[in-house]
Amino acid sequence: MIGIDIGTSAVRTIISQKQSDSSRPLVLGVGVADSFGINNGVIVDIEETVNAINESKEQAERIAGIPVEHAYVSISGNHISSQFSKGVVAVSRADGEISEEDVSRVITASQAISMPSNKEIIDVIPCSYTIDGQEQIKDPIGMNGVRLEVSSLVVQGSVPFIKNLYKCIQRCGIDVDDLVFSPLAVAKAVLSKRQKELGVVAIDIGKGTTGISVFEDGNILRSVVIPIGAGHITNDIAIGLRTSIDVAEKIKLEYGVAVSADVNKKDKIDLSSIDKNEEGSFTRKYIAEIIEARVEEIFIMVDKELKKIDKSGMLPAGAVITGGGAKMSGIVAMAKEVLRLPAQIGFPIELNGIVDRVDDPSFATAIGLIMWEADENGNFSSSGRSRFKLPSFGGIGQKVRKIFKTFLP
Repeated sequence: MIGIDIGTSAVRTIISQKQSDSSRPLVLGVGVADSFGINNGVIVDIEETVNAINESKEQAERIAGIPVEHAYVSISGNHISSQFSKGVVAVSRADGEISEEDVSRVITASQAISMPSNKEIIDVIPCSYTIDGQEQIKDPIGMNGVRLEVSSLVVQGSVPFIKNLYKCIQRCGIDVDDLVFSPLAVAKAVLSKRQKELGVVAIDIGKGTTGISVFEDGNILRSVVIPIGAGHITNDIAIGLRTSIDVAEKIKLEYGVAVSADVNKKDKIDLSSIDKNEEGSFTRKYIAEIIEARVEEIFIMVDKELKKIDKSGMLPAGAVITGGGAKMSGIVAMAKEVLRLPAQIGFPIELNGIVDRVDDPSFATAIGLIMWEADENGNFSSSGRSRFKLPSFGGIGQKVRKIFKTFLP
């Protein structure tokens, strides 16, 4: 099982293997390469992106001793949108028992939506089923009824961007088994079944974007990408201190605090101690104020998305923050204040193998990809239960084979 997370800051590759005696995958190889060809989740330079994918792939191959020939790949960016759709079919069997074929047909029916010609379906996620008026059914197979309905979340992306992503992966000699929307992969890796039942929002703060997935009663309510990430914090620091991006990034990582009230006004940072070519000094309080303003903006935008579905301040399991931007000091406190919810840092599920390489919030998407593949292939889920996989239906989006997923961890 291989997952490739193509992010704005880095490309991360994980090679894993199913274990017969464990529900957890065995991580065999990990590769990380800086990414320079992607901006806000969208490929802007094919050559740079291909180089980053190749470097990440080769690192993982050297460690695992296994060639990367196919993989599940993440996709993100502002071009991706989602909407709910309903599908309705009559149960085909004479005795009224619902079969896998009926489920397949009703999910296919839910894909019949109106969308622009430059958009393609990436994912169709069944949220809940209804049998003869009985709602909130998780798995209808084996039940009896006459009329089967499904409420699905249909994820769409821009055809040119999808084709560019395929082109980059294929130029590296890799076949794309599946495209997975990054916020959904993150949710697979960091959220528990209980959290999804109670109500939770997963917030993946990347370099160029922030992905959001909201769950309640085990169903996904919303999944979206907002165009602000941790890289914007670095840019703000560079402008505020009139310094280079590299120095600003070091200041953010070493001295950054998301809540300015926690910083002593007398603490100062001498820029020459970070880079001998720089001069001048600034208080940590001033830097914290710059960071605080941007972090607060990110969470305000998250709260706006929650307000659209009437869940602002109404998710008992709170917010789970992950991604590279989650490692900043004070970010949990800021999330609690702005979102009015419990908050915590989300680490990927426990794995076996070289876990020290992936036990980091920035690896949430990559780990979610191998979990996704395992679920689709019926190998395991994080709850240890087997899954079955329904066939694909053709097309760029449909061939990604994400037809029967209930997002139970």
